[in-house]
Amino acid sequence: MKFIDLDKTESFAALQALFPVELRTILNEQRIRSSQIPLGGDLIYNYSAMPVEEEHLKVLCDLAEEQEVIEKYKELLSGQVMNPGENRLVLHQLTRKNALKDNIVIADSTDKEAFYSQQLEKVYEFASKVREKKIVGSTGKPFTTVVQIGIGGSDLGPRAMYLAMEGWAQGEGIETIDARFISNVDPDDAKQVLQDADIESTLFILVSKSGTTQETLTNFELVKKTMEEKRIAGFDSSRHLVAVTSNTSPLASSDDVMDAFYIDDYIGGRYSSTSAVGALVLSLAFGKEVVSQFLEGAHEADIRALETDPLKNGALLDALIGVYLRNVLNMPTTAILPYSQALSRFPAHLQQLDMESNGKSVNREGKSIHYPTGPIIFGEPGTNGQHSFYQLLHQGTDSIPLQFIGFKENQRKYDIETEGSTSQDKLLANLIAQIVAFALGKEDENGNKRFSGNRFSSLIYGSRLTPKNLGALLAHYENKVMFQGFIWNINSFDQEGVQLGKVLAKKVLSGAQGDTILRSFMKILL
Repeated sequence: MKFIDLDKTESFAALQALFPVELRTILNEQRIRSSQIPLGGDLIYNYSAMPVEEEHLKVLCDLAEEQEVIEKYKELLSGQVMNPGENRLVLHQLTRKNALKDNIVIADSTDKEAFYSQQLEKVYEFASKVREKKIVGSTGKPFTTVVQIGIGGSDLGPRAMYLAMEGWAQGEGIETIDARFISNVDPDDAKQVLQDADIESTLFILVSKSGTTQETLTNFELVKKTMEEKRIAGFDSSRHLVAVTSNTSPLASSDDVMDAFYIDDYIGGRYSSTSAVGALVLSLAFGKEVVSQFLEGAHEADIRALETDPLKNGALLDALIGVYLRNVLNMPTTAILPYSQALSRFPAHLQQLDMESNGKSVNREGKSIHYPTGPIIFGEPGTNGQHSFYQLLHQGTDSIPLQFIGFKENQRKYDIETEGSTSQDKLLANLIAQIVAFALGKEDENGNKRFSGNRFSSLIYGSRLTPKNLGALLAHYENKVMFQGFIWNINSFDQEGVQLGKVLAKKVLSGAQGDTILRSFMKILL
């Protein structure tokens, strides 16, 4: 297995030599219909409005082969060390079953897939007992609210997944438990969640792999203090607290929690939504069957990502086109634009997933690289974004690649018809109009009304945002980020960039220890 910097490959030089594409000359019905790849569930990736033709696709396929991306994916799935910075395996796909059939991954003398499966079954059993009111609060009240306390990957992914499934569950008439999230160490965040909560019927999930995360433990203490201040007769806080942590952390054996569910160092926080980190809160909120469908969709996308032909592998082609945009067309930003209110927090999750994974300036050996890597990610649901930053997207001086996400049906099975069309029809009409407007633009003698067009976009769409489609969507992006990391020859699975600030924050809290710059800022803020 060879690891080569992108600018050392023959394929990249060939890619740089290709001509730019003018969408007005190539976008037509046949291209729109043929530029499609299934992703998992019933999701489809459509790249017809991206600046690639047969010549580009051939060279991109050559690049994928030269960088051995599928072989590296198989190595990752088989349990090889793919996080060299921390000398760790990368096993988040195992939390939804190994995509390599009959493959067993052994680490720490443990069958890791069996370990994750056991933890998932433990999650399902606990959640079922809570939902069936066999496990209740310390004063006898059933749990009607669950609050997850965590930060980063312990919050962004699970929160985005919960919001994405909430409307579907209501549309299907599924009995739900309300889920809320506390992440920011800012006490106003916790206070807002707790101020109207019935503590007697609230279950708290404390998520910290190490059991030492400063922000999370601070919020944990704030929650315990809130419980104590209620002075409820017979109330026992430990019967309202569970932990998701490693089996070696202080929380694993703490008397403060009634049960613990385990993860390990082979699951990165931003990749943990399909582990106990996400599965517990989602199983409590929606039930085992819903989470099983979610994991099934992710597993299906993982299997599809093994396809060696990039023109049949949506995650890989999405990654390759992204490399072309970033490294040849020099576009540093990508907008994720879901035309689904249920995905309101999905762009925030993708910010962490992509930017924490591929925001690197050294290769896998720690040596400096001399080409751009991960793009800046931002986004907002349509049609809200149209009345916000789309002005810059259409007529600004920077051309920003776009990825739209849309669904033919809404989640809640509720709609109205006005002026001959439903609200969902209007939503999709806006989505279609934006793709075409960005691609083709508009000529006008008045410069203020002129749209240059040739602004590139892709589309991921499906019938409805179901749990299975959500799982496939999540895994698509996880695998896209992974493939881009392989192509750039960087480590997508460590995050040293988050550590320095943590170290300095502890130094500030201990008095700055003679650091005059820190003390200067302390004088104006603390």
